[in-house]
Amino acid sequence: MSSTLLEVTRASHEEVERLERLIVKDLQSEPPSARDRLYQSHRVRNMIEQITETTNKLVEIYEDKDNARKDEIAALGGQTATGTNVFSAFYDRLKEIREYHRRHPAARVVDTYDEFEQLLKEEPQIEFSGEEAFGRYLDLHELYNDYLNSKFGERIEYTAYLDVFTQPHKIPRKLKFMRQYRGYLQKLLEYLVYCFERTEPLQDLDRIFSKVTSEFEEQWTSGNVEGWESEGQENGHAPHEYNVIDLDKYSTVEDLIGDVEVGPEKLKKALAALGLKTGGTVKQRAERLFLTKHTPLDKLDRKHFAKGQHGSEQNGVVPTPLSGEDAKEIALMEAKVTKLCDLLDETIVRTKENVVKKQALTYEEMEAEREEEEVQAESESDDEDQQIYNPLKLPMGWDGKPIPYWLYKLHGLGQEFKCEICGNYSYWGRRAYERHFKEWRHQHGMRCLGIPNTKNFNEITSIEEAKQLWERIQEKQGLNKWRPDLEEEYEDQEGNIYNKKTYTDLQRQGLI
Repeated sequence: MSSTLLEVTRASHEEVERLERLIVKDLQSEPPSARDRLYQSHRVRNMIEQITETTNKLVEIYEDKDNARKDEIAALGGQTATGTNVFSAFYDRLKEIREYHRRHPAARVVDTYDEFEQLLKEEPQIEFSGEEAFGRYLDLHELYNDYLNSKFGERIEYTAYLDVFTQPHKIPRKLKFMRQYRGYLQKLLEYLVYCFERTEPLQDLDRIFSKVTSEFEEQWTSGNVEGWESEGQENGHAPHEYNVIDLDKYSTVEDLIGDVEVGPEKLKKALAALGLKTGGTVKQRAERLFLTKHTPLDKLDRKHFAKGQHGSEQNGVVPTPLSGEDAKEIALMEAKVTKLCDLLDETIVRTKENVVKKQALTYEEMEAEREEEEVQAESESDDEDQQIYNPLKLPMGWDGKPIPYWLYKLHGLGQEFKCEICGNYSYWGRRAYERHFKEWRHQHGMRCLGIPNTKNFNEITSIEEAKQLWERIQEKQGLNKWRPDLEEEYEDQEGNIYNKKTYTDLQRQGLI
């Protein structure tokens, strides 16, 4: 019955309102533990996403680009191509409703309250590795290995790396012009974003990054970005760290050669810093270096580079000056990494403490733990080899041994309950008997009888009793009761429709 567009609109508004109430109800309860608090945040996040999705659908309906809503409202008002006929539209709609209930005699109003209440009890699936310990720590071992195996990294301990990765601005700028560094920075940013979204699902990361970007643009324009001050790379040419000779002082190659301070060795160092060939005469070296004054390195012909430098550059080994836009992109990623490290500062501190705690274990303590595990494993294997003595045939517990007899009596596991609807299946204990009304076996039996498995049929295990109760419910709802005085229709000579009672009264009064 919810196929009409107006009914879909009403149901969507109702869903949004229910979700809003559930969010308020969930946030009013204080979670007892950090894990429950995280579950609560993810539940609220999921409900917010559902509200957003449903609201977007409502916006599309109200925009009514295909005029479907407008046509439906007009049809309800009886507007047709031949004119307006309100009564015809009303009876057509009434006929449609009756036809629906004739095809679905067991139709009933579905209470979605219980379904929505289940959202407050669910535990969202959140992926955490063992090292992360449910979001308490960071797992940076893979990034730590990338850092050690790179040209820009240092040979440091993992605990020291936990301080280094939060300060990308301290890495020398000449080492940032590597493809390898860009790849490392992208992986670091992706991991921090992934970690932040799992541990802080209610935070608006897009808004945080938008603020970071706007502040970065202002600092970049003024040349005040930390680690990227304005004396660095300009206009996409080589940065001054690479160039030991200031080419702006010379207008021609002859001026460069004629400078007393510039000799063969200084030219060679300048070319080597740029990855260019260092051989040839002084004039050839000067001409090769002078090309970089007006041409970025990535635009130069490959023949000017030293052998093997171009291939190494593609692999990210040799520092290669980037364009201004590339440098800006790297600097922006560093700003985002720094911001996320500030937001995850508490988690980073806990990670350092956890690593130090693990390293503090002595060799003797580690050996003691290993021996204890071996003894426990041997005892478990010995217990499995022994034959289990169970003369009372008690049920087995979680440890593979018979449960205590007092527990057996407490839960009434010696009491048998049979259910005819489940095919005379036996349930032992009151708890299992009450639980089986919601399980698949009982639901299948009720479905075969054509009876909905609602709370009204709890504690009913007889097929005959279930059928009698279903008939009483149908009579109470008025689904099978025929009322000729109200539902039998008569038509007079003018085409007016009346029910039997009204038609008889009018005929008795001589009005028809």
